[in-house]
Amino acid sequence: MKLVLLSGGSGKRLWPLSNDTRSKQFLKILDDGNGGMESMVQRVWRQLTAHGLAGHACIVCNRSQREILLSQLGEDAKIIFEPARRDTFPAVMLAAIYLFDVEKVDPGEVVCVLPVDPYVEMTYFDKIIELESVLEASRAKLALMGVKPDHPSENYGYIVPRLSGGKDGYFEVERFVEKPEEALAAELISKQAMWNCGVFAFRLQFILDILQKRDIPTQYEWMLQHFEDLHSTSFDYEVVERTSPIVVLPYEGTWKDLGTWDSLTEELHAPVIGNGQQSEDSVNTHLINELDIPVTVLGVANAVIAVSPDGILVADKSSSPRLKQMIKGIDQHPMYAERLWGWYRILDFTKNEDGFEVLTKRFGIHAGKHLSYQVHEERTEIWTVISGRGECMLDGERQPVGPGTSLKIPPGTRHAIKAHSDLELIEVQMGRELIEEDIRREALDWEEIGQSGKNGVAP
Repeated sequence: MKLVLLSGGSGKRLWPLSNDTRSKQFLKILDDGNGGMESMVQRVWRQLTAHGLAGHACIVCNRSQREILLSQLGEDAKIIFEPARRDTFPAVMLAAIYLFDVEKVDPGEVVCVLPVDPYVEMTYFDKIIELESVLEASRAKLALMGVKPDHPSENYGYIVPRLSGGKDGYFEVERFVEKPEEALAAELISKQAMWNCGVFAFRLQFILDILQKRDIPTQYEWMLQHFEDLHSTSFDYEVVERTSPIVVLPYEGTWKDLGTWDSLTEELHAPVIGNGQQSEDSVNTHLINELDIPVTVLGVANAVIAVSPDGILVADKSSSPRLKQMIKGIDQHPMYAERLWGWYRILDFTKNEDGFEVLTKRFGIHAGKHLSYQVHEERTEIWTVISGRGECMLDGERQPVGPGTSLKIPPGTRHAIKAHSDLELIEVQMGRELIEEDIRREALDWEEIGQSGKNGVAP
């Protein structure tokens, strides 16, 4: 069996911690069981590894998530990058073509698709493995996994099983109901309907047949070149709702979609994360603060307060599902991002009346990591190291850097920096147009960068 994990999300449901480059699955606010913090995707990958399944898994994600995924999972994780944001049907097609054309997977092999961020226990993966035998026994084209609800919810789709003829632990699917009102949800549960958790299994040939009917080539390079031309649509709409027969395998263990602040805070190990405090009468209130400034909560119950470089949220927990609609008018560049080498946070941006711009960032570079050897043509940069030690390369000149080191980098200057220990610096960019496109990378590997040095290796 091959596993395909879908990683998407617009970063709106857990704003302001999540943004377009750091969707909810990348927020490191869950307890990892060892006194540290981990993200949803790190938790799922840890569970897959413990179950011996990580080697059979790949992740489909947008290119904007590349560095944060590799940073959190390591460079051994197999990742398929979407050239553009599309819905789940194009993502599944891309993964299927990759498995067939690149990995040469047999068309008869079972493929299971699942979200990258469910909050589950280990028995969840036992059920996923079971889907392979369900496909074999049922002769169905699709096998889904449904979660047995513990309450009527308006937030999930429902799978209604055909109870007659159920055997071997699975049922044929009678119909689907998308996010019903609570009264209808209760009625559906009385008929043993299950939450649709977005897990479905099929033989690879099933998708290849769909591609053939649509005259879509099964060459991976062709798909990458034409991916942006694909219509954005869901796998549920394009395939699941138009396929028969379909079977569903019930799952009775823990499963949560931590897609709202209300549901996420139920799994946080502490009421305060980050620099802050709250009074004892702030019952069922959670504070998550990513900034260095202190935040105090006094006498506020049943609330979530989230503070990040992207904004501040103060919300009643029961109202948190309305957040995505509330902030849809906010359109700004992400103020925090993770990279393979570390992270950065935008501290300030100013544009004067004459068009002169100043952007201030705080960088964190992990020990042993480095920035690429790069050139900017339109801006000046000033680096000031505030902690840690490393070495810098400026136009072939190598020099050590440490706390208090300040470097001015004029336009046209080749520059790079490597951290010997965890290193933080302040970067001030100045120019008429501070854009991401104003960068030319001349070398990525530090050994290659070092070959241009004139003064030997810095201590």
